[in-house]
Amino acid sequence: MNSKPLLFALFFAALSLHAMAQDTATRIRFNNIKTNLTSIPLKNFSLQYERILSKHFSAAVSGRLMPERTLPFKRLIISAIDETGVTKDLIEKIHVSNWAITPELRFYPGKKGYGQGWYIALFYRYAQFTSNDLTVHYADYGGTDGSVQLSGKLVSNTGGLLLGLQKNLGKALCLDLWLLGPHLGTGRGNFTGIPDRPLTESEQEELRGALEDIRISHVRSSATVDSRFTSLKLNGRWGGIRAGISLGLRF
Repeated sequence: MNSKPLLFALFFAALSLHAMAQDTATRIRFNNIKTNLTSIPLKNFSLQYERILSKHFSAAVSGRLMPERTLPFKRLIISAIDETGVTKDLIEKIHVSNWAITPELRFYPGKKGYGQGWYIALFYRYAQFTSNDLTVHYADYGGTDGSVQLSGKLVSNTGGLLLGLQKNLGKALCLDLWLLGPHLGTGRGNFTGIPDRPLTESEQEELRGALEDIRISHVRSSATVDSRFTSLKLNGRWGGIRAGISLGLRF
């Protein structure tokens, strides 16, 4: 029996399979760079890089930056909280800047895969919030209102799960929907200030009471006040929700 025709058939079959694999690899674009469109009106700018690792898995990292501004949705926050007037006044007037970095691992369970379809992502977020105008008012020795301006930062470490949907738009674009991404962890902050003059003992008590009236749900606070120095420390649970619509470039 002549085995050459069989060998030629196997050879050309192998070439065909190799060519098909190359064609599939050529059509798959393994890199996505995306920006969150819904956060731009809030002056919150973000960029995400996603690398396709296999049909069902990818890894991504996001960076977010918000220049100093008043708190987003502050009216909604004020109407929703049941806190003291001191806390509401701070939310109304405070200016905050923040940045965050969020690595994540995605799982695409669908048939298409390779960065397409429904996905579940496990993510970690490191975020830093900075304020230079946390102003606390107190009654001074003359019976009028004195104030101390505190500055400092709060750092949070949280983790969570994100449910999303990603679709390719033509050959070079993609649309990434972050549908629901709750995350929870801890936050720790320290804000300090120096009075414009030495405080009397009664003024120190008034200022300490005003600082202790600043209450945030699930966050413990401790105040340190002397005649020339003021400190407010925060420590407790921290969290949030990831959501948005991102448009990206595939390459």
